[in-house]
Amino acid sequence: MKFLKFPLLAAVALMALTSCSDSNSSSDDPGTASDGDATMKAIATQYLNSTVIPTYSNLADNAEELVEALKKVKANPTDANLQAACEVFLEARAWWEKSEAFLFGPAKDFGIDPHIDTWPLDVDGLKSELSNASHIASMEADDADEWAGNKLGQELLGFHGIEYIIFADGQPKSISSIPTNELTYAIAVAGDLRNKCYQLEVSWAGADNVADERAQKIEDLEWPYTVSGSGASYSENMLNAGQAGSSYRSWTDAMQGIVDGCIDIADEVGLQKIGKPHTGEDVNYIESPYSHKSITDFYDNMVSIYNAYMGGIDGKRNESLSLHAYLKSKNSDLDARCVAAINTAMLKISQMAAPFVLNYRDSSASDAMEACSDLVDVLTEVKQALAK
Repeated sequence: MKFLKFPLLAAVALMALTSCSDSNSSSDDPGTASDGDATMKAIATQYLNSTVIPTYSNLADNAEELVEALKKVKANPTDANLQAACEVFLEARAWWEKSEAFLFGPAKDFGIDPHIDTWPLDVDGLKSELSNASHIASMEADDADEWAGNKLGQELLGFHGIEYIIFADGQPKSISSIPTNELTYAIAVAGDLRNKCYQLEVSWAGADNVADERAQKIEDLEWPYTVSGSGASYSENMLNAGQAGSSYRSWTDAMQGIVDGCIDIADEVGLQKIGKPHTGEDVNYIESPYSHKSITDFYDNMVSIYNAYMGGIDGKRNESLSLHAYLKSKNSDLDARCVAAINTAMLKISQMAAPFVLNYRDSSASDAMEACSDLVDVLTEVKQALAK
């Protein structure tokens, strides 16, 4: 594995931040434009190295492990092996949900989000596939992962198809209730899921900064992994903000892009993931209904916002190189309100009546929706403040 480029960038960015910290320590003295750019580049570097890339690396690791765990279930069908596969699935699922504050970039540009996370699952279509002997045979071939990705629609792919096979009523199924053809399908779909997770990691980190076999897999599939028209990875694109070829016109634009990602998921959780079922707009629009992990999904979405704003995932966080620290130095009241709004949204979601699939009408869902709406409002203020 090759990990050279981004640690070096982090060191450079840290020195840049240190050199301009005095001029950025007070809202009365915002510093020169170059000072602000250096600070924002340091924040972006921390964001990429300690939030985005490790999140997708962990996701790819667990997706890879899930394929092997499911193969083990098929080779040795025991409840213990299925339980182990379910645990890996939930870990992979958690990392995906913790990535949703940065669904901009390859997740959007390459259609990865709908490819691996469309719900509700087309259960009737899945049953039809499972009864198609020729399709099951294709899913048993060496290129089953590619066949699944190319031939199955997004309503049959990704997390929720696998979830349906291995979970029921919030618990791992009994292995005796899962036919071999269903395990064949789950393995093929998990292979495609793994490949898409590789694509996310390679797209952000760059092909030279991930395990060789992951980069090679994406090359073999001939999937795109650079920003259109530039040849740059998505991290390089952000770190080149304000320069020719970058999609970010300025460092302010890049910082606002990070906040936009947070706004989008806070809005989606409140209005769609919780709101559609709760209001009766679409009672079938319930995420993770078979594992009963909807509320966990919502909470992890808020964690993705927290990580993006506070400077990294657990174990890699550095608040001194975060949007939180930057805004606190400029507008401490707004920063305090933003941190409080994130924490309140997490709290209200954690207090929702569980499982959501059976309690989506409960008033606790309305409380969580309100908290998400308040978070959107505060984050919108943060975005506006960054332009000043």
